[in-house]
Amino acid sequence: MTFHNNNATYVETVSLNIKDLNRSVEFYTNTIGLSVKEQDGTRAELTADGENILLILNQVDKERTHPRAAGLYHFALLLPTREDLALITMHLAAKRIPLGSADHHVSEALYLDDPDGNGIEIYIDREPEHWIWNDGQVHMVTDPLNAEDLLKDRPDPANFKGLPKDTIMGHIHLHVSELQKTDEFYTEGLGFEVILNFGGQALFMATEKYHHHIAANVWNGLGAPAPEKGSIGLDYYTVIYPSDEALNDAVSRLTALGFTTEKEDSYTLTLDPSGNHIRMQTHKSHN
Repeated sequence: MTFHNNNATYVETVSLNIKDLNRSVEFYTNTIGLSVKEQDGTRAELTADGENILLILNQVDKERTHPRAAGLYHFALLLPTREDLALITMHLAAKRIPLGSADHHVSEALYLDDPDGNGIEIYIDREPEHWIWNDGQVHMVTDPLNAEDLLKDRPDPANFKGLPKDTIMGHIHLHVSELQKTDEFYTEGLGFEVILNFGGQALFMATEKYHHHIAANVWNGLGAPAPEKGSIGLDYYTVIYPSDEALNDAVSRLTALGFTTEKEDSYTLTLDPSGNHIRMQTHKSHN
């Protein structure tokens, strides 16, 4: 089963506003291991395979306007294998990058921040047949990562030559102002399913029974203000639909629920209830 193409609806590209393009490009290429597809004076498109854009960086003048606003908690790069995760762990350690880590049962993950404080997760999935489901909810925990086992083959950080070409955007995790309208927007509107309601504090949502394509939490506080457009942080992210019909159905549902949508040439723009910008697209319109 695949969770990021065919019948799935999923996140593919994240666009960030950052303070200094050269600084961020240096970080995302030399530290994270992406490569530049296109770059001009204020914008860069980053890729793992030279074709698909995973990350867009936009240099802006506006500072982060509120330390506890809605917006990005982290975006998550999904690696193909556990060996890849071990190698980048050693690479980041050799660069003395501050790291967090966790075993979520469904996945093993590293956590770090970019130079502007944007959260990044780098992770691998465990095989889906080992995930545990209880009454339609996936079992996820936050346990310590077994670094000794992960690094048992002692990968040489000098062997890190960048992210594997099969690296994709696995999911995005957002700060939101509340969960009830968020649930309605993402499930009844966009068409995701709540896979886990984490204690009324966070929702993990997906299609095709993934553990999550999108998560939303209220850990910045209920009523967290919407981010000011053009400020440092999340600019927008793309949600990819499997067909024009699926995309059009989602737009119709959003409209019926009272959410605004705006059709552009290759995508439809919408905002979630907390002011996070989303571009709805299909593969055909994205390529």
